[in-house]
Amino acid sequence: MSIEPATRLKPRHVAIVAIIFCIASLALFWPGTAMYDTVAQYRQVLSGVYDDWHPPVMARVWALLAAFGPGATPMLALQLGTYWLGLGLIAAALARTGRARSAIAILAIGLLPPFLGWQGVVLKDAQLAGALLAAVGIIGWWRLARRPLPGAMWIPVTLLLAYAVLVRANAVFIVVPLLVALAPRPTHPLAKLVTGLIAVVLVLGVAPVVNHRLLRAQPSGVESTQALYDLAGIAARAPGSDTTGLTQSETATVIARRCAKPFFWDPLGDEAHCGTTMARLRALPTATLYVTLASAALHHPIAYAGHRLAHLNSTDRWLVPFHWPSAAPPAASEPNTLGLANPSAAAHAWEALTAVVVETPLGWPIAWIVVAIAALAVSLSRPRDPVRDLATALLVSALALEASFAVLSIASDLRYHLWPMISTAMAVVLLADRAPPRRILAVGASALLLVIASGVVARVMLPQPPQTYAGMLG
Repeated sequence: MSIEPATRLKPRHVAIVAIIFCIASLALFWPGTAMYDTVAQYRQVLSGVYDDWHPPVMARVWALLAAFGPGATPMLALQLGTYWLGLGLIAAALARTGRARSAIAILAIGLLPPFLGWQGVVLKDAQLAGALLAAVGIIGWWRLARRPLPGAMWIPVTLLLAYAVLVRANAVFIVVPLLVALAPRPTHPLAKLVTGLIAVVLVLGVAPVVNHRLLRAQPSGVESTQALYDLAGIAARAPGSDTTGLTQSETATVIARRCAKPFFWDPLGDEAHCGTTMARLRALPTATLYVTLASAALHHPIAYAGHRLAHLNSTDRWLVPFHWPSAAPPAASEPNTLGLANPSAAAHAWEALTAVVVETPLGWPIAWIVVAIAALAVSLSRPRDPVRDLATALLVSALALEASFAVLSIASDLRYHLWPMISTAMAVVLLADRAPPRRILAVGASALLLVIASGVVARVMLPQPPQTYAGMLG
């Protein structure tokens, strides 16, 4: 197939390439890499007993697709199929408007090792990325042609976005901003903000009802982890406080065992570390824990801010050591007796490449955040048109999720940032049809260089962290 000259690239050519990439990706990662979470969910699929520690909607969908084959393969096909469907539709829509090079760039985004590498792991984050891309692709196919979305197309879009909201607890900070930004009403930014905040609260209230009553998942206590993490973090920075809910003895243990880690909350749930120390608090009602957290944060705002900023720096991978863990996807499946097999040697080689790439700024969420802010300024400086509207919605959803991590985040895995990174890359391509304002470009480039330079210095100066999960637990 020839795409020369570039202007002759047609939507059908893009569709063919996207299908080829999808088939090749399936062949590369077959039968899908299984992490610890994957094994836990598949165990629920086999047993028919579900809890809400992992998204019950994913396990329920997996149970429905189990008729098409055992193991992780049906879910691998689902997440890679939706992934390439969404990218293919956006690329085809751009090709239809004569933007051939932009169409090629969109497909190239899908091949970036950090994105495609994680998409080969059967996990809620890959399911989320696939569902969101497919929904955005369907919307973009019509929006970029200046046509309204047909009524029948709202069915798959609604199902995909509902799945996205339920497959990750924090996906509400993606989906609601995305929809509010795309909606024609309200038009005023403040009205959109208020509408979005109300919608977020409503979704957060409805999601547990869906999980427990409709999907029949048993409560696991997962909703208390954020409060426990933050209370321990405040206690470690304000050891004399009597407002954190921890006793002086418990606080001393948290400090002595270094269980309030910026990297993740896991030591607080591990019995060999601080699990027993936090057991008394963990037994309290969730509402009580969050009331206690609010009081502790108000009494010790500097300690709370220090704890949250330390974690934000960790999860954004800014001023961290070289080889900060949990960036690259695993090259082999978690050992199990459930029949979840390892992918091929070719997948192992791809993930080895990914492990190299994620150490560069392409694997630093902080760098993507800077790009997203600059791109949003560029987008808002343009006159209203379908390209500007779609790019703005993608960037708002990316930055809304990243902003939520300042308050709601307990781990530093790179996979949590997949959507902001992918959506920012897509928005930049969408906006590349015209030169950006020079001032915005200069400020954005300077900020990006500063972030990268300081990140490189940190990686050179800071000691390398443990490279195993047990080592990071301490």
